[in-house]
Amino acid sequence: MTVATTGLSSAEAARRLHDDGPNALPVARRRHPLLLLVEQLVHFFALMLWVAAVLALIAGMPALAVAIVVVVVLNGVFAFAQEYRADRAAQRLRDLMPVRATVRRDGHLQQVDASGLVVGDELVLEAGARVCADGEVLTEAGLAVDESMLTGESVPARPEAGQHVYAGTYVAEGEASVLVVATGTHTKLAGIAALTQEAKPPRSPLAGQLHRVVMVVAVMAVVVGAAFFGAALLLGLPIAEGFLFAIGVTVALVPEGLLPTVTLSLARAAQSMAARKALVRRLDAVETLGATTFICTDKTGTLTRNEMSVVRVWTPRGEVTVHGNGYEPTGTVNGGAEAVEQVRALASTAKRCSPAAHARHHDDRWLPVGDPMEVALHVLAARLGVDGPSQDAVRFPFDPRRRRSSVVDSDGVHVTGAPDSVLPLCGIVPGAEEALAGLAQRGLRVLAVARRAGGGQTWQEAERDLELLGLVGLQDPPRDDVADAIASCRSAGIRIAMITGDHPATARAIAEQTGLLGSDGLVLEGKDLPAEQDELGSLLDRDGVVVARVTPEDKLRIATALQRRGHVVAMTGDGVNDGPALRAADIGVAMGASGTDVAREAADLVLLDDHFGTIVAAVELGRATFANIRRFLTYHLTDNVAELTPFVVWALSGGSIPLAITVLQVLALDIGTDLLPALALGAEPPNKRTMRGRLHTGSLIDGGVLRRVFLVLGPAEAVMSMLAFLVVLLAGGWHVGATPDAALLATASGTAFAAIVLGQLANAYACRSATRSVPRVGLRGNRLLLWAVVFELAVLAVFLFVPPLPHLLGGTAPSALGWGLALAAVPVVVVADAVAKAFLVRKLRFTRPERPLTS
Repeated sequence: MTVATTGLSSAEAARRLHDDGPNALPVARRRHPLLLLVEQLVHFFALMLWVAAVLALIAGMPALAVAIVVVVVLNGVFAFAQEYRADRAAQRLRDLMPVRATVRRDGHLQQVDASGLVVGDELVLEAGARVCADGEVLTEAGLAVDESMLTGESVPARPEAGQHVYAGTYVAEGEASVLVVATGTHTKLAGIAALTQEAKPPRSPLAGQLHRVVMVVAVMAVVVGAAFFGAALLLGLPIAEGFLFAIGVTVALVPEGLLPTVTLSLARAAQSMAARKALVRRLDAVETLGATTFICTDKTGTLTRNEMSVVRVWTPRGEVTVHGNGYEPTGTVNGGAEAVEQVRALASTAKRCSPAAHARHHDDRWLPVGDPMEVALHVLAARLGVDGPSQDAVRFPFDPRRRRSSVVDSDGVHVTGAPDSVLPLCGIVPGAEEALAGLAQRGLRVLAVARRAGGGQTWQEAERDLELLGLVGLQDPPRDDVADAIASCRSAGIRIAMITGDHPATARAIAEQTGLLGSDGLVLEGKDLPAEQDELGSLLDRDGVVVARVTPEDKLRIATALQRRGHVVAMTGDGVNDGPALRAADIGVAMGASGTDVAREAADLVLLDDHFGTIVAAVELGRATFANIRRFLTYHLTDNVAELTPFVVWALSGGSIPLAITVLQVLALDIGTDLLPALALGAEPPNKRTMRGRLHTGSLIDGGVLRRVFLVLGPAEAVMSMLAFLVVLLAGGWHVGATPDAALLATASGTAFAAIVLGQLANAYACRSATRSVPRVGLRGNRLLLWAVVFELAVLAVFLFVPPLPHLLGGTAPSALGWGLALAAVPVVVVADAVAKAFLVRKLRFTRPERPLTS
């Protein structure tokens, strides 16, 4: 495709713009905020509560119906507020398009809106410009394009005439004229946008677990309600009264406080993660991260600093080691005096060849300006105190064909470039080839630096008969905390793979330095990955594998293949190319400081400090959150056992024993006294065993939880509440089968209510650990739980003493005898819990001594 030197005419450009449309990415269809809110109010558990509210209203219990509706609405609004800003990756992709572009039209240069570019335009690029359409390079001078956001490759590309540049990248150095060949939806960037929109985030493990819990609770509530309806009919109650009674029992079994407890617990964990530089964008991502079994991590900017740095320099007079911090100009050069002097000459030559490159201080960071490798050479010169280049220099820019650049000034010819390009011009240099092989084996990028006296009018005249000053080894160094973070992940049973667009040798070197590379040393390239998903998953399902030169499609396939093998996959990334995989993974983890907006908006978790070690802290909090959800589920279900027991006793006694508590008292327990202690259990801090071994993710409610609820804690509370109720009735002159006095029944009911509340107080502390008794855990370590218990006691007093609540709920303040019996529930629950845990610990140590006790 060719274009006249005058460029398109304005009329022709307008016609093409009309035919092809604007140079803009497609706008994703956004769901209306009201639709998002409605979704939070109509999921399965919310629908079950809506039905419970309607049934309560039909049963003549409007107070119960209103309370349930308030719980559903508040929880829905809170969840909506937390997740309203999700799913904006496509919008951020559009933001990558620059506002203005320079084109040649009607024979001269002019500025136009980027959206007005059309196929056939001649786009003029210079250093720092964003490329805003796909194009073919017509002419270039020292052009270097940073494509890291698209390819993951940390080294700028050097496209020649006839090769392509892509929208969303930017010019690191040089200049070029480019023929636009694709705009808008036809660009490579638009293809990635489409992948990002098509990738659907899977349901989180927590969502699946909660769905199963809700289904079990719903079925149980309906079955028990139906059973009590039958019991009521057998006892001779009218059908209408029996139906209303069954509705009350069914509503009583619905854990109204479960939904807000889960939501607020996740929100609390999200706040804790934010304090540790991990920003959660979806609440259920908190638990998902804790359940992670496989982390696919990027290299550049994730494991490494994304800062090129000179670390070793070989010269014919000796080798030196360079120490410093990124692009900061301070550092040390260690080696023999002659070798260091040679490096000074080398640094002077390198600086002359790249006068525009430098590091600038911004926001307490040193940032590169120009090609990062050339900036690293400037930093080396600054550390040695080398002067700047001469002003009378003649420059021959880097050419991808000869792969070197040179400068001629009053001090002679100065050359830098690829070793295989420079070394043949230097004759035989003893030790140079061996040194080059050694630097390459370490995964370093190598540049050769040479000079000679004299000059030249062309690069052919200048670049000959050179003296080799040395070989420079550069690397993008690993972050300081990466090795420890990787070790922590492995101690937690989490497998790690490096997925990068970089060169295999560089990826291997970083994997070795950080301790990521597995014992089998497997390093693959994207082009060699199996096409069949099961085969791909089998190949990658190991610890420490490295996959280099991957495409966005490869990342998507890798995430899917590992998920098919049962893994909960976390995918980290920072570039535009990472967006689809971040969205498709169970949890996408983006870099907040150096990453693109696209990656951040596609991700579930954003690391604000870009430290891989922050992932470990987030995993620890996620695991603690999973354990905490099990804790307050145990707490809630124990209460349900105590609440259901009076109805069971009433039915089994054929009505001879009156109901110990009312349906409204059940509701008061669920969302009055129990809610804050459950939330406090959701904020239980991680302990030292949290990151030992693989997380147990079989079920939120498993055999261990059920045994504690139905064989230990629940029966202890239920027995004490019924015992207190019956003793107060008997002490007041009641006998089995008689109808008790209304005042006596209210006092006995208040006693049973108080016994359950006080038993739950002890239960809250018992639930802090699955293996340690209350005396061993202690009352400290969770200040929120202490305040929640104080609040629980205050609410109990309000329910029993403040009119009209005692009359409304159906239970008045206990007598002195009643208080004594109710208080006895505390030591009974504590002792029952301690005995059960002692038996459990002994059994675990005998049968599975290698299994850590994780809570």
